[in-house]
Amino acid sequence: MHGLFGKDNAFDTPKPERLMHRIIEIGSNPGDLVLDSFAGSGTTGAVAHKMGRRWIMVEIGEHADTHVLPRLQKVIDGTDQGGISKAVDWKGGGGFRYFTLAPSLLSQDKYGNWVIAKDYNPAMLAEAMCKHMGFTYAPSPNPQEYWLHGSSTETDFIYVTTQSLTYDACAKIAHDVGPNRSLLICCKAYDDGADAFENLTMVKIPTSILQKCEWGRDDYSLNIQNLPMAEDDAAEEAPSTDGLPLFGGENGNG
Repeated sequence: MHGLFGKDNAFDTPKPERLMHRIIEIGSNPGDLVLDSFAGSGTTGAVAHKMGRRWIMVEIGEHADTHVLPRLQKVIDGTDQGGISKAVDWKGGGGFRYFTLAPSLLSQDKYGNWVIAKDYNPAMLAEAMCKHMGFTYAPSPNPQEYWLHGSSTETDFIYVTTQSLTYDACAKIAHDVGPNRSLLICCKAYDDGADAFENLTMVKIPTSILQKCEWGRDDYSLNIQNLPMAEDDAAEEAPSTDGLPLFGGENGNG
């Protein structure tokens, strides 16, 4: 550690590379994946890399930037010749990807209830679901294509909504999508038979999120409204269904 960062900037509790070498040698084989949820100064990743293992490290502290990142860069370029480097004849090589996580999706409101964090807006939630389902987030600028939030191919698209979709709503969406395109719909719930359309695939948003959120609170950051009533039931009361918004309009009642 002193050779990498100097005595003044050394990590408080660094683990010897020889110790980690022994642990990784006992518990894994070359090519295995090694996880360290508390990366500290990055010793686990550095040793695992030199030993031919894949690795994942997680660190919430600032030393992710000040210690772990520069240490692993030295391992990759071969300038880190301390620790077990000479014992394993380490000359450098390989690479890694470094990600910064977004803020937590959930937070507690003033009543102690778990809700979607105010840092997230509807577009961010749609983007997260696109990534989760393997789609590229690219919402259509055309208001008539309210259902197009992303795509996986030129003809396969995704729509994310926290509404509960009726059969009639799905019938209209299926008509708008057309026979030559397909649409994955991620929603809160859907009526029986709503998944009968050949160009639609229905998927419920994970209940682990829905169960922790109080949808439609007065102080809730995402305003959600119910779907319009069917025209034959309440023709005068039903608003237009030309475009079902992602999370409802300004007068939503949750």
